[in-house]
Amino acid sequence: MYLSRFLSLHALWVTVSSVMQHYPSVWGHYDVCKTQIYTEEGKVWDYMACQPEARDMIKYVKVTLDPPDITCGDPPETFCAMGNPYMCNNECDASTQELAHPPELMFDLEGRHPSTFWQSTTWKDYPKPLHVNITLSWNKTIELTDNIVITFESGRPDQMILEKSLDYGRTWQPYQYYATDCLDAFHMDPKSVRDLSQHTVLEIICTEEYSTGYMTNSKIIHFEIKDRFAFFAGPRLHNMASLYGQLDTTKKLRDFFTITDLRIRLLRPATGEIYVDEQHLARYFYAISDIRVYGRCKCNLHATGCKEENKRLLCECEHNTTGPDCGKCKKNYQGRPWSPGSYLPIPKGTANICIPSISSIGNPPKFDRIWPNISSLEVSKPNQANVCDNELLHCQNGGTCINNVRCQCPPAYTGILCEKLKCERDPGGCSQSSGPGAVSRGPLPPLAALLGVTGLLIF
Repeated sequence: MYLSRFLSLHALWVTVSSVMQHYPSVWGHYDVCKTQIYTEEGKVWDYMACQPEARDMIKYVKVTLDPPDITCGDPPETFCAMGNPYMCNNECDASTQELAHPPELMFDLEGRHPSTFWQSTTWKDYPKPLHVNITLSWNKTIELTDNIVITFESGRPDQMILEKSLDYGRTWQPYQYYATDCLDAFHMDPKSVRDLSQHTVLEIICTEEYSTGYMTNSKIIHFEIKDRFAFFAGPRLHNMASLYGQLDTTKKLRDFFTITDLRIRLLRPATGEIYVDEQHLARYFYAISDIRVYGRCKCNLHATGCKEENKRLLCECEHNTTGPDCGKCKKNYQGRPWSPGSYLPIPKGTANICIPSISSIGNPPKFDRIWPNISSLEVSKPNQANVCDNELLHCQNGGTCINNVRCQCPPAYTGILCEKLKCERDPGGCSQSSGPGAVSRGPLPPLAALLGVTGLLIF
């Protein structure tokens, strides 16, 4: 009877696992970091990898301009209208709110009705280059989850570079080049993301798709994140398990979608023609009405929340981890080296929870220094490891819980929770005659953790 129920349960487990593996909503989010499940030993905690929800990261950005005085309006100046480049009676004046175009208007929530935008000075110093660096900083490592979108109120630049930093702006590397003529501007053949593949997804390309057009319907520049995801997950991102697997095993791929800062380098404004009209230099400037950056706090799959504290984003770390990115184990929880969680969804992934240091729970024999599966452990206090208790963390195989910090095991068993047979350490292993309970069944698969039903495994 037990066997038939187990086989039925296993079939259901396989079916649900298959469905969840291809379910789009699992991308980048786990509802909980742990859940109670029932096994033959009773209720235990099952830990899972987790990460914060994706959000609009522009809400938390700090912007700096170089040169700092590049914003128009001080002193006031006139510029040409977007729709008619020869109607040059528009005014930028920093001292008048209605005529000012400060940097914060790149991120305001007012939207485009009426349109608000940041604007640079005009190219009045031509032929000296009109260069502007716009740096977006978060003081936090974030992971991009959607396309970066930049909307220009002026024409799209003839030449531009999007750069990223992984070390808070100390070093920079290009993300993508943009030009009306890639070969002339950057000595690169023009490409689009559609020309890439799984094997070349990390290639830095120059694209001409977003650099032509001075008219009002040619304003948007993209850096395609989802198109790169699609090389692994399929056009509609249905096969997320494939992408998870790649992110788990390829650090360079993870780093490609990870940033601390972005830099927009504007190198040449939109001219709409081969030659610059030196009689109408007020036609040439940069203006940006909107920048969109969607992502999540990088918490190394050890947190579901990310909070803003003292104008800084911080992961609300779980799994006994700590640090801005949950990048290390807490004090007294360094029983094994810290490791990030797995991107793979349950049941294939692992939370890689930090476990109590041996010194924090006494001095077990040397052969007990190999810890059991961490789903058997729970921490109820920040600085004290509850190896066992009277409700959830039972000592197994008839063991007795001593002061919640260790299990006193029967003669035939060993391990932190008496979960291992001593005979397993012998060269001959365990046999049917090795003692009471020599042949034991392992816990059933944590289906309740997947379905969110805690009572499903009770027979």
